[in-house]
Amino acid sequence: MPVAQGLLKQTIFAKQSGLGVPATTGGRVMRRTSSAFTLMRDTYESNEIVDHQQSTGANAGVGKTTGKIDCLISPLTQSLQFASLLRKDFVASASAITGVGLTISALSAGLHNITRAAGSWLTDGLKIGDVVRFTAGSLNAANLNNNVLVVSITSATVFVGRLLSATALVAQGPVVSCTITPQGKKSYAPTTGHTNDYWTVEEAYTGLARFEQFADVKIGKADISLPATGNASVSFDCPGLNRTRGAVATAVSPSVGTTTAVLTAVNGAVLVGGAVTAITGAQITIDGNIAPGEAEVGSNTISDMIRGEIAVSGQFTAKFSTVTLQDVYDNQTIISLVIALIDGTGKAADFVTLSIPQVKLFSDAADDGEAKEIIRTYSFTAQIPSTSVGGALLAHFQTICQIVDSQAA
Repeated sequence: MPVAQGLLKQTIFAKQSGLGVPATTGGRVMRRTSSAFTLMRDTYESNEIVDHQQSTGANAGVGKTTGKIDCLISPLTQSLQFASLLRKDFVASASAITGVGLTISALSAGLHNITRAAGSWLTDGLKIGDVVRFTAGSLNAANLNNNVLVVSITSATVFVGRLLSATALVAQGPVVSCTITPQGKKSYAPTTGHTNDYWTVEEAYTGLARFEQFADVKIGKADISLPATGNASVSFDCPGLNRTRGAVATAVSPSVGTTTAVLTAVNGAVLVGGAVTAITGAQITIDGNIAPGEAEVGSNTISDMIRGEIAVSGQFTAKFSTVTLQDVYDNQTIISLVIALIDGTGKAADFVTLSIPQVKLFSDAADDGEAKEIIRTYSFTAQIPSTSVGGALLAHFQTICQIVDSQAA
């Protein structure tokens, strides 16, 4: 008798057209390290007092599903799930900016001032957390098509960029008529026009000819882990409303899993308050605060999932070499957090960036031990920036979190 095996199981995510309409075609086979979806039922145990002094049993009540899929982060692979969680589909980054007179001047720690002769980076839609390339112009070959992370926008004509490759930028300029092209697509928690996605998730046990379909699933939460020496990973919580079992999967011809490279923090960059920071690890939670709706008399299912506010929190650990972060904690200074994960050290490597415009630190705890560096742990909570900090002509969107993916569809 065949037994189900993880290696022979496929986990398929297919977006529904709406609540109560399970997907019957399309979807994508998800790359994963593990996935587990199950039907849970409330139980009601009898507490009546009886002469025989023994339990009279329990009854099953309202059913709902829980699910979790653990993945290694790679471009495109989790873009649909992140977009559902942030409640905005990925959209193209700003259009290519042409005809720009450009000067590149070195700062420190891989940072550069990128200065234009006229016009405005803000008017052209550039945001902190974007990755740009200089794609045309009489530039040094090292500067052409080289990934540069936008770290800060200090004025309409100057932004600070952090190089994301092993090919150093060369100080140069002024150069007449260059083109700067933002890369990839972005999603961010919007202030209006929120999407409300439902998913059908199928666990197809191909070696057993069985499947389980979980309908009306929401992307409830993402726990992101960024170790200093290891693969970046994400775990999605996926609550839903019901389950169907059968012998034939209904997601017809889903797209095969993506083939983009797994990302690591070692090839990326972390900037806290706009400064390159030697962190030793980070955990970030994006929580959509999804909960099942109220039960109804006469029904053993829940009619919908209820959404709360999007919250972002986490912690990072850093070597204790300066008091900068302690000062931020003591003074409750609001700072930004930008993380870039890169596929290798090539000039045009794929990437995923995460930008959190405003966070406050709420811990400053140090460890100790013989023959070790002292590491401090800083927990943080994010907040939506004010209209003076985030908006159409400002360095951030008015959003609690932005994700840019070089391969997002």
